[in-house]
Amino acid sequence: MRSNQTMRTAALATLFLASQLLSIAQNRRPVPPQAPAPAKTDTTKPATPALGMGATRGAASGPKAYKDVITAKAKTTNGLFTVHKVDEKYYFEISEKLFGREIMAVTRYSKVAGGGGVYGGELANQQVVKFEKGPDNKIFMRVVTIISVADSSQPIYKAVRNSNLDPIAASFPLAALGKDSTGAVIDVTDFLKGDNQAVSLNTSAKRRLNLSMLQADRSYIETIKSFPINTEVRTVKTYAASVGGGIPSAFPSSSLPAASAAGAVTIETNTSFIILPEKPMQKRTNDVRVGYFADDYTVYSDNQQKVETENFIVRWKLQPRKEDMEKWKNGELVEPEKPIIYYIDPATPKKWRPYLIKGIDDWQAAFEKAGFKNAIMGKEWPENDSTMSLEDARFSVIRYFASDIANAYGPNIHDPRSGEILESHIGWYHNVMSLVHDWYFVQTAAVDPDARKMKFDDDLMGNLIRFVSSHEVGHTLGLRHNMGSSSKTPVEKLRDKNWVEANGHTASIMDYARFNYVAQPEDNISKSGLFPRIGDYDKWAIEWGYGYGAEDVEADSKQRNKLYNERIAKNPRVWFGTYEYGNIADARTQSEDLGDNAMKASEYGIKNLKRIVANLPEWTKEEGDGYKNLSQMYRQVVGQFNRYIGHVSRNIGGYYETPKSVEQLGAVFEVTPKAMQKEAVAFLNTQLFTTPTWMLDNKILDKINSPAGDQLGSLQDNTLASILSSSRLSRMSVASNRFANAYGVDELLTDLKKGIWSELPARKKIDGYRRNLQKSYVERMISLLGASGTSISLSIGGSISSGPDLKKTDVTSVVRAQLSSLRAEALAAAAGSTDNMSKYHLQDVAERIKRALDPK
Repeated sequence: MRSNQTMRTAALATLFLASQLLSIAQNRRPVPPQAPAPAKTDTTKPATPALGMGATRGAASGPKAYKDVITAKAKTTNGLFTVHKVDEKYYFEISEKLFGREIMAVTRYSKVAGGGGVYGGELANQQVVKFEKGPDNKIFMRVVTIISVADSSQPIYKAVRNSNLDPIAASFPLAALGKDSTGAVIDVTDFLKGDNQAVSLNTSAKRRLNLSMLQADRSYIETIKSFPINTEVRTVKTYAASVGGGIPSAFPSSSLPAASAAGAVTIETNTSFIILPEKPMQKRTNDVRVGYFADDYTVYSDNQQKVETENFIVRWKLQPRKEDMEKWKNGELVEPEKPIIYYIDPATPKKWRPYLIKGIDDWQAAFEKAGFKNAIMGKEWPENDSTMSLEDARFSVIRYFASDIANAYGPNIHDPRSGEILESHIGWYHNVMSLVHDWYFVQTAAVDPDARKMKFDDDLMGNLIRFVSSHEVGHTLGLRHNMGSSSKTPVEKLRDKNWVEANGHTASIMDYARFNYVAQPEDNISKSGLFPRIGDYDKWAIEWGYGYGAEDVEADSKQRNKLYNERIAKNPRVWFGTYEYGNIADARTQSEDLGDNAMKASEYGIKNLKRIVANLPEWTKEEGDGYKNLSQMYRQVVGQFNRYIGHVSRNIGGYYETPKSVEQLGAVFEVTPKAMQKEAVAFLNTQLFTTPTWMLDNKILDKINSPAGDQLGSLQDNTLASILSSSRLSRMSVASNRFANAYGVDELLTDLKKGIWSELPARKKIDGYRRNLQKSYVERMISLLGASGTSISLSIGGSISSGPDLKKTDVTSVVRAQLSSLRAEALAAAAGSTDNMSKYHLQDVAERIKRALDPK
């Protein structure tokens, strides 16, 4: 989910996408920051020095006897690492079998200072580490960073290994051999309470929080607990921090007394060391036609003629018990060996917990399509169980944050070697309720009386929370946003009560489809036809990702391909699209749109907005409110109208991209049908460029807006800037040369002029809003004469293509001709105008065009 506020996670995702695009443009593979790479396929261990042997045994700097280090005073906990506390020192006893094993180190904030935009329970850092024996009685901890693999039996393995050396992140003197005279005992006290990135904040987090030196006298280890597959380390660390000084800080002095008063920030973190499976889960090859998050690495072999990238999806390891394997293969429902369980943070208000759990349990219907019953469930956190911790990497939790951020997000931690999801901590901000309130109000108040208030009944708010819960859980199951499936539903079906209540207004809970804004009051559609739900696509995606497959990666990939081709032919609603891969020119894959025709859907949406605006003063009224509610919801109405305009505009100069395997018929790339593009321009001429007076209700505006602002003018200007952008016109120019049925630049500008300058032929009076719009049109057109920008598009295959320089296309020729014609018409209309302001305006634009066409 996203709100209008700038989210840290969204910003990082945007920056990461930008870095990916740049990397692709430079023909190199991007390396995600802080993302550990998969292990080599080498099953042999390199020779390492024997510990405790030789002359150093008795030396003062060498290892001591076990009993001299782990004394009778030691408090010992057994687990992944055997942890000993002797006085104020902590020791890890590392068994022989752990050397060389890959271990995920996941650091989360447990408690943080206020005002920094981070919350207890959020991810702070993650690394994959491994311990190995070094020379001179040392134990090294390396951070696994290799992004390339090779079979160790092949000569090329040596080249891969030589170019991918894991950095040594820490070195520990061998304090003693293990109790059984193997393994190693190391003192980890200073390492864990120090500022070491593998078990602390990464550099970007510290930079964002404006932290500098660790204050050792105010930093300490709080607890260390060890369990069979993980060891949990809780530390308190204090950093020097400054406010101001020219460095942007996440902690403004007005919101963080600790930083401004003490010059320091104290943070409590929990680092989970969790061992990765000795044998990685079998990978499932990624297919861009099904929307899973994916990981990848480069594969080298002696038999290649080109380097290969192995790209595989991120998913939980869900498999039946051994005795049920044949039943599962034969299509019978079976229970998984280990179900997926999400716990609810005990900090969550009690009345919302059942709805969060329902949002989790809703996915069970999808897992049944993959052959599993009782595969996923939500549970209350057992608050009296001292063996469980919310930060423990063995448990997945919906963490509840006391925050005014209106959002939620669903990440996961996975094994980079195989894509196996190990755990997830969903972030749930308290103020997400304000977000869903405003969405539901502005999209359904025309048809649902329960939406016509500023505070919803608990059951309605609870079900809104349930919908968000399902969406975020979907991300933690490995699913990307699916902005394409809603385009496979005919708009009129969204008004068909029986159909929409049975099938839902979108085929995916992973879509940003929100609510059914197309439904009209006379349709009498209930909430089941207004709310999102687990749909056809979601069930299909879980079946594809979690269902039984061949026991070989290559054979499984072929099986998945065949399954997809068969399913998409039977049910187009399982389509995914290319929105998540950067295609912004395909009108079928848009955020927050509905139906197969944005113009029809948006027209219905505007009808409902008109009904809502007429009732806003009454529906937002609360005793003592100083029109804050009215202002808030009017802004939401304008924002929703803006979305409709954006959905329609995407059709102009667009193209369709439908990824296919070679077994599927038809083209991958097609131009948006000309009729659809012309319909889009006609819609804008009618609904936006013809002054939408329904928005300009002075009974509302006089209470909430000063006359200094012009929201309508800004919306019109921004839309014109988008339609007349260099990138869009360049794309249309290329399409005209390639597709016989393309919508050309000249036709677009002619259609726009008919709408925006409709007063000219009839010599009508031009009102103030239209005069401003027409001036904006002229300025945008003039700017194109000097434009030299190119259009850039990203294809699903990962290549960037640049359009031609605008000056080298027909675009500037068409623009010049259109301006010349418009100037003549403006002068003629000015001569016959009886309205002074209209005459002055037309004379002005004619003079502007003249100077642009002939600057000298």
